[in-house]
Amino acid sequence: MAASRFASSDLRRPLGSSPNPKGRGMTTATAQDKSGQLRAPESLVDMSRRILNVESPSFTPANLQNTAKKATFSTQAANAPSFTPRGLAASPATPAEPEAAVFNPAAIREFTPAFDVNAQAVSNGPAQDSAANYDPFQMASISQSLPGSQYNPYADEHATASASTGFYPGSGPFAAPLQPLQHHLYVSYGPRREGMMPYHRLTRDFFLPEDVRQESQRKMEAALQVLPNSQLPQLENYHSLVPLDTTYRKNANIFGFPSWVYKAMSSKTGHLCCLRRLEGYRLTNEQAIRSVKEWKKVDCANVVAIQDAFTVRAFGDSSLVFVQDYFPLSKTLAEHHLTPSPVAPGNRFQPKPAVPEALLWSYITQIANALKAIHALNLAARCIDVTKILITDHQRIRLNACSILDVVHYELRRPVLELQQDDFIQFGRVILCLATGTLPGQLTNLKAPVEQMSRSYSVELRDTVIWLLTPAQPPAHKGIEELINGIAGHVMTTLDQTLHGFDSQNAHLTRELENGRIARLCFKLAVINERHDVEGDRAWAENGERYMLKLFRDYVFHQVDGNGTPVLDMGHMLRCLNKLDAGTEERICLTSRDEQTSFIVSYKEMKKQLGNAFGELLKSNKSGRAT
Repeated sequence: MAASRFASSDLRRPLGSSPNPKGRGMTTATAQDKSGQLRAPESLVDMSRRILNVESPSFTPANLQNTAKKATFSTQAANAPSFTPRGLAASPATPAEPEAAVFNPAAIREFTPAFDVNAQAVSNGPAQDSAANYDPFQMASISQSLPGSQYNPYADEHATASASTGFYPGSGPFAAPLQPLQHHLYVSYGPRREGMMPYHRLTRDFFLPEDVRQESQRKMEAALQVLPNSQLPQLENYHSLVPLDTTYRKNANIFGFPSWVYKAMSSKTGHLCCLRRLEGYRLTNEQAIRSVKEWKKVDCANVVAIQDAFTVRAFGDSSLVFVQDYFPLSKTLAEHHLTPSPVAPGNRFQPKPAVPEALLWSYITQIANALKAIHALNLAARCIDVTKILITDHQRIRLNACSILDVVHYELRRPVLELQQDDFIQFGRVILCLATGTLPGQLTNLKAPVEQMSRSYSVELRDTVIWLLTPAQPPAHKGIEELINGIAGHVMTTLDQTLHGFDSQNAHLTRELENGRIARLCFKLAVINERHDVEGDRAWAENGERYMLKLFRDYVFHQVDGNGTPVLDMGHMLRCLNKLDAGTEERICLTSRDEQTSFIVSYKEMKKQLGNAFGELLKSNKSGRAT
C-alpha cells in the first residue's frame, strides 16, 4: 500500500521532484514483502537496468549523466501519448554538462512535433543526419517531396504516402497541393460590375448574359429555318434552299445581272452556306470561273470567304452560283444605317440617326485590313459598296461578293494596279455615304457631301475621305500601307476595343465550360435514376449504390422548406454538383422520402458510386461506349 500511495502522489507532482526534504529519490528505499520481513536494498547496477521500466509503480528519472542516449519525457507525459524518437539512437552520445545533472522542467519545450526523423532521413537526406540538426519548420526539406506532376482534382484515387513521397500523404503524382482546393470552380474574372459585394452572386452570373443568349438563339433559329413545300430546286450538292432577299426586286446595278441570295445546306460537309445566284449568265470561257481559286487563298477576318463557283440550269435558266460562308441575321451597311425604319402606326418611316465618328473610324480600319489582305495577293476587291458590306456582329463588318466581278468581267481585262486604285475611290464613297446618310445612287456630286461631312465630323476624317476620293497622278499610285500609316492611332483604338470584346467572350466561355461539366453530371444522374430492367433486374435503380444516387438526386433537386414549398436555390444545386464532380471529403445526410432510411456519405463515395453505376450501363450497351 505504501508503494501505491507513492505512485499516486508521484503522478500529481512534477517528475524529478523529491518526496523528502533532502531531495533524494525512492530508488534506494527498503520495502517489506508479504511476510513482513525487510529485504536488502537493491544495488545501483540493478536499478540502472530497470530505470526505464514504465511498468514499475513509481518511476523517477535519475541522474542524466549516464543516460544521455535515453529518451526523456516532457511535463505533459501524463496526458500526452508516449513519444520516442527513433532517430536519437543513431546520434552519438555527448557528455552532459554539470548543469544538466539537475532535471529542469522549464528548459523543455512544450511543443514537440511528432515527425518520424528516420523517414525524413531516408527520403530527404542521408541516414547519418543528426536529430539535433533537424528543423521540422524548414521549407527546403518539404519542397523536395512536393509533387512534380500537375494536380488533377477530378481523379478518383490519389497517390498514398510512401517512403519516397515525404511526410505528407498523397504527395506522389496527381496529389492534392498543400493549399486546399476551391471546389466551387466558377471563377469571377474578367469585366466586372461595380457596386456589388464580393459575396453577391446572382443566377445570371453563372450563365450567358441575356442579350448575348437571345442574339445567339435568334441566329440559330434563323440558321435552322426551312420553307415547307418550297418550290425552289434541289441542286446537286446543296439542298433546303431558303431565300434571304427580303425585297424580291431584281437589281442589276452592281454585277450587271439580277442576283439572288439563298441559304442552303451542303450535302458533302453538312454545313450551312450562302449561295449567290446571277440570273441569266452564260459562261463563255472556262478560265473565267477558274479565277475563283485565287480568292480561296484570301484569309482575312473582314472578308467573306469564297468556297466554290459553278453554273447550273436547275432554276430554268443559265445561272452562275457562288458559294460563300453563311452568317445568320447579317445586314448590309445600307440596311443598318441608311434605310429608314418603319414606325407604326400609319406606316411612317423614321430616319436613321447619324453614324458616330468613332464607329466610322472602326469601319475604316476594318476595310483597310480587308484591302491589305486582298492587295497582298495581287487581287482587287472591285466590289466595295454599302449594299455589299455585311455587319455580322456588333461593329464587325466583312467585304462580300468580291470575286464575282473577276468572273463576270473576265473578258474586259484591266491591269490589277488600276483596279486597286479604283478600290480606294469606292472606299471613300462608302465612308461618304455613311457620314452624310446618302444612298450610293444619290451620290452624284461629291463636293457638296464633303462640305456637309466637314460640318459634323473632324478635320482628320474629312482629309482621310478626300485622300481616298482623289485619284493619284500617274505614274504615281496610292498604296494601302500609306493609308494604314496615316490612321495608325485609330487602328490601335480599334484593336483595344477588339481585345476588350475578347475578354468578355473569354469570361463567358469559362462560365459555359463549368456549365458543360454540370450538364454531363446531370446526364449521368438522369440515365441512372428511375431506370428499370437493366441486365434482367427490374429494380436496378433502386438497389445498392443506385438507391443512394436517387436519394442524392432528391437532396439536390427536390428539397422543400418547412411549409412544403419547393426550394429553388440555384446556388445549392451548383455547389452540390461541383462537389460531386470534384469528389470532396465533405459528408452529407441523405434521407429517404418516408424518412425511414438515412445515410451519412461523402461526395467522394458518391462520385465512385456514380462512376460504377454508369460503367454498368456502358457494359450493358452493345457498343460499350456512351454515344
